[in-house]
Amino acid sequence: MAGAAMTATFLAVIGGASLLAVTARRLRPSDRLPSLEGWALADRSLGPGWTWLLLGGTVYTAYTFTAVPGLAYGNGAPAFFAVPYTVIVCPLAFVLLSRLWSVARRHGYITAADFVRGRYGSAPLALVVALTGILATMPYLALQLLGIRAVLTAGGLYPPGAAGDLAMVAVFAGLAVATYRHGLRAPTVIAALKAVAVFVSLTAVCWLVLDRFGGPGAVFDGAARALGGTDPAHSPLVLTPGQQPAYATLALGSALALLMYPHVLTAGFAADGRRTLRKVSAGLPAWTALLALFGFLGIAALAAGVRAPVGGAEAAVPMLVGRLMPGPLAGLVFGSIVVGALVPAAVMSIAAATGFVRNVYVEYVHPTATPKRQVRVARAVSLTAKLGAVAFVFGLRDQDAINLQLLGGVWILQIFPAVAVGLYTRWLHPRALLAGWAAGMTAGTYLVVREGFSSIVPLVAGSPEIYAGVAALVLNLAVAVAATPVLTRLGVPRGPDATGLPSRPYSGRRPPTGANNA
Repeated sequence: MAGAAMTATFLAVIGGASLLAVTARRLRPSDRLPSLEGWALADRSLGPGWTWLLLGGTVYTAYTFTAVPGLAYGNGAPAFFAVPYTVIVCPLAFVLLSRLWSVARRHGYITAADFVRGRYGSAPLALVVALTGILATMPYLALQLLGIRAVLTAGGLYPPGAAGDLAMVAVFAGLAVATYRHGLRAPTVIAALKAVAVFVSLTAVCWLVLDRFGGPGAVFDGAARALGGTDPAHSPLVLTPGQQPAYATLALGSALALLMYPHVLTAGFAADGRRTLRKVSAGLPAWTALLALFGFLGIAALAAGVRAPVGGAEAAVPMLVGRLMPGPLAGLVFGSIVVGALVPAAVMSIAAATGFVRNVYVEYVHPTATPKRQVRVARAVSLTAKLGAVAFVFGLRDQDAINLQLLGGVWILQIFPAVAVGLYTRWLHPRALLAGWAAGMTAGTYLVVREGFSSIVPLVAGSPEIYAGVAALVLNLAVAVAATPVLTRLGVPRGPDATGLPSRPYSGRRPPTGANNA
């Protein structure tokens, strides 16, 4: 009976998401012609409420909600790097994302590569920015499906064999169709259900955990014992001095990388104004608190004696939920996490498709493509990206997707100089930025692969471990800074700047503004 109630509640949540996806057409202005901006950015019409829901639902993915508590379950304190990392993102979004929105709105840019093309007048630099974004996004998209499968399996909702695979494909297919038709509006309306379901279900789970253990202190004490820590001064739930450099650089590097991901920029560009983005950035810590509570549930799973399968620590929290909660509430939690995967997965596929159409297809294949044709191609590419993610999940090991996503985080960080630094100065030469990008990509990939696909690496034997992405970014910037004067002295030409931003280091003056908070 409990299993039937759990399944019924789970299906109700998924059904609600499907019904909401159908209502996405109500957000479509009836007097607009088809355009890539309308399909991919919802005509830049989302107010503070919708933008907060969409951006939060996009940044805080379902895999994050299972991987962070899974890491806490397996490793203790290092898992909580995600909390300061997402806190750092908020002021960065307040400053960088709102400024980038202003430039994009004024010039009709839809992707980060559009901005780079306009800022530096360099088609090759824009191409590598676009391709890096697509390359980093695809494994991230596959991880959303892995998160769905982990949750369904732990909840006993994933039948063995082909039946389970078909069930997951069916869950994903409804959103794929809605996204194909309505673009970004589909995940926007589903993000509202995600927020309500996740906040409500997480509050209920945490209340049950605290009620069972008698308070957070008892939870942490039980988890420390489960991890083998008997001395409070040397508890696995406290960072050691040797772990602190890795913790700090991972938090900083992850925050810098997050705002470079195409799906995050797509969600941000859909806002209706710069002030909207600033309000939303100030409200994002509510989602960070949610993430911290999920990490706490990983600690609670340890204290409760949950035994996750070897190599499957991300199943710890779903197993804890199945143990503590009655069937209907457990179904609500599982449904909310699955819906939590659908929102970012849809935005990721839209972002990858938009980057391909704007910066590859139109730039190099069909420069005279009409807006209607661009939308048609973007829809096809978005659907292909989803199908590719499904094939990737079914055809390769879970660890392969995780390894590629780790590399993706290192790779996407290497476009930070071209995009973020370019918002404030054009001093860096575009060819120097290309050289820095190549050096960072090569060094970052080498460091991660050398350590067996671990993103935490020592630079040399015996040195403290740090995040490989930060090390690669430092090399990237060093090469770009060193090469710029050389290229300038040699008279290597630069392309024109079409953005109107300052060419020198930013003076603090506000850029000119246009309509709609641009």
